[in-house]
Amino acid sequence: MAAIDDRETLGRARLSFADQNDIDQFVTMLDRFERGDITPDEWRAFRLLRGTYGQRQSADAQMLRVKIPQGILDGAQLNALGDVSERYSRGFGHITTRQNIQFHFVKLHDAEHAMRHLAEAGMTTREACGNSVRNITACPYAGVAGDEVFDVTPYAEALTRYLLRHPLSSSLPRKFKIAFEGCSEDHIATAINDIGFRARSSDAGGRVTKGFRITVAGGTATLSRAGQVLFEFLPAGEMLAVAEAIVRVFHRLGDYKHRQRNRLKFLVKALGWDRFREEFERDLAEVRAAGIPRLPFDPEQPPVEQPPAVNTAAAPSIDHIVAQVGADVPSGPGIVPRIDPQTRVEPGAFERWRATNVIPQKQAGYSIATVTTVLGDLTAAQFRILAELAAGVGDGTVRVTANQNVVLRWVKTSNLELVHQRLTAASLGTPDANTLFDVTSCPGAETCRLAVTQSRGLGRLLVDGLEERPDLVAAAPGLDIKISGCPNGCGQHHVAAIGFQGSLRKVGGRPAPHYFVMVGGGTDDGGTTFGQRVATFRRGAASRRWNGWSRSALHRKPPRRRRWRSSAASIRRS
Repeated sequence: MAAIDDRETLGRARLSFADQNDIDQFVTMLDRFERGDITPDEWRAFRLLRGTYGQRQSADAQMLRVKIPQGILDGAQLNALGDVSERYSRGFGHITTRQNIQFHFVKLHDAEHAMRHLAEAGMTTREACGNSVRNITACPYAGVAGDEVFDVTPYAEALTRYLLRHPLSSSLPRKFKIAFEGCSEDHIATAINDIGFRARSSDAGGRVTKGFRITVAGGTATLSRAGQVLFEFLPAGEMLAVAEAIVRVFHRLGDYKHRQRNRLKFLVKALGWDRFREEFERDLAEVRAAGIPRLPFDPEQPPVEQPPAVNTAAAPSIDHIVAQVGADVPSGPGIVPRIDPQTRVEPGAFERWRATNVIPQKQAGYSIATVTTVLGDLTAAQFRILAELAAGVGDGTVRVTANQNVVLRWVKTSNLELVHQRLTAASLGTPDANTLFDVTSCPGAETCRLAVTQSRGLGRLLVDGLEERPDLVAAAPGLDIKISGCPNGCGQHHVAAIGFQGSLRKVGGRPAPHYFVMVGGGTDDGGTTFGQRVATFRRGAASRRWNGWSRSALHRKPPRRRRWRSSAASIRRS
């Protein structure tokens, strides 16, 4: 039974995505594996579908991935994430480019306890990994951006519930990714997804209809390609049927044998576009014949996000934040967040933060405040402080972004300085969100079995270097840096202005980690460009080459891509 059955989509008051039966099955299968009743391959396939991924460490170390549909987290969920990071991981969690939260160095027998605690707050790890429909992402500004066509959140949540635990969702040839965007600029990279939904409206005979431009078979890794247009305009009421038909084609005709070429993009390439369309139309007819699945709301009158009620909780005090965050310094293993809580804000720091991290909402009097994280890491205390801050000055929720940051929404513009003071106290008051400084990185070889380079190490090096060179950041507005530890592209380096891809080369007859440097990638409403390789360097030589490659890259013509400053300007004009 799909998770949408007998449920409603309720905006902020979302119902749980969790199911205790998933966890019971995990415990049963783990017991069977340990008794030898199932093979290691059978156990691996099962645990991946429950969000548990074995790390490269030979000891008992697992990565636990939590699905965060559309990146939305309420206070109880932020507190639960803090608890899990503290009790079962290494004291902090990691935001991914697909709006998930990952915990590393979790012991296998602790995974159950972590899952149950997360489930109590409505979160699930079901189909977070493996050959399944992964977390469905959405623009973090949906509902409050001045340039959006309409709020895509209810539609994205409805599709999440429809496909979560769907009979086909966990038995696909390979992973399957879906994204929603409602703004004129693509903040979620819909084009590199298996299905991309871009909000559109149609005015026929004076009647405005909500719908989507649908692209399919996008992706990066060894075959980078933008999704092809399946519908220029699809009425919103038909979106569930179309999504299921696409999944059916992939399930029926996809390659289950060859892991390196069994994504949807390879199927479309093998069949040809016309044949793929024929197969899609066939499955769509079958879905319609069985009864078109309906959205749990009127597609033309979706739930509208209203301003929050008057805040009943007070914003946490600076002393409280400093005490909590200062007492919770993680020790690893691996690269850990640097914690530097401050009771005072340096002169000019608020103005700089406001210039890069704040944009006005379309609702008068409110602002969107972006919390810049370094490498997507949040400590247990920082999770909890964000919960308190969202309750005291926002709407009680936050949204995590594809750039591994956190967005506070419904912040009264008059409270922005107070918010920055509290973020500074929590060691989260860093400016330069969505700039060259705001480096995105996958976990890399620190934990991942597939990675060949320590991408987080390079990410920290670049952040440190750019912190000392604000002139470089200012000289390159609209550009970004993304790093992946292998060609798979979990750091989305293929669509970055400056991207680093981990690789291996033989030096003196021995394998040595290298990076391919790629420039010119990006996404916007006019299309998607993939970065072109321009250089190769070894991790150890990075500091020596810093000034050379950075100056070279910055003097290249910027790609046609999304720009934070232009986005802010477009919202101000609306």
